[in-house]
Amino acid sequence: MAIHLASGLRSLFFVLCCVMVATLIYTISIDGLPFRKDLLTPWMAATLVDFYINVVPLAAWVLYKETSLIIGAILWIILLVCFGSITTCAYIFIQFFKLSPEESAQDPMYHVLLRHENKNGLEQKRKHSPVLVARITFSILGCLMLGTLIYTILTDGSPFRKDLLTPWMNATLVDFYINVIALSVWVAYKESSWLGAFLWITLFICFGSITTCAYIVKQLLQLTSQDPLYLVLLNRENRAENRYERT
Repeated sequence: MAIHLASGLRSLFFVLCCVMVATLIYTISIDGLPFRKDLLTPWMAATLVDFYINVVPLAAWVLYKETSLIIGAILWIILLVCFGSITTCAYIFIQFFKLSPEESAQDPMYHVLLRHENKNGLEQKRKHSPVLVARITFSILGCLMLGTLIYTILTDGSPFRKDLLTPWMNATLVDFYINVIALSVWVAYKESSWLGAFLWITLFICFGSITTCAYIVKQLLQLTSQDPLYLVLLNRENRAENRYERT
């Protein structure tokens, strides 16, 4: 079962990467390059804020996963900022591709999410835990997006208008929701019930990065200030096992 999950997710993100590449090429061919002032409408600006707040947890995971800060992490984060979900899908595909047959057969999500040295519960001791900093950061980002949403509705009206659906807005929404799929896979792994996962994913689709930040803060509140931050990546069972191995 687990090995089929690894294969299925690897195929999913390969297909999503191809979809986004095709969307990007098609949009450039019919509407030109996106670097134009006329494209930056209030709702496009709000969508971009929403998009890049969702990029933050993905970038944080990449920063944690990569052992080389300059060559690995910074390069991947720059690609995330520039190419969005194309980079997200490519990075996740590579992580699943690098799994050994044993890891794929055991728990592929666990082995993809964690850095190698943390798979045995190993973590360098730190004087100060970043858990509190992460709680504050994602709380601020959630409030920022909520404020952006309210302000845009008040100044530009409802987003459910045909005139807003320009080719580049459509491409941005495809880009945004592919990243939502990546985050939803993580939520499905984290949640112990399918109903809980379904409800959170529905909120992801409807409210974007506001839900992302709320969900991450909720998970961070389940950690103590002494816990390593990487435990937030794991579901309840794996998190308990890592805590046990560290004692």
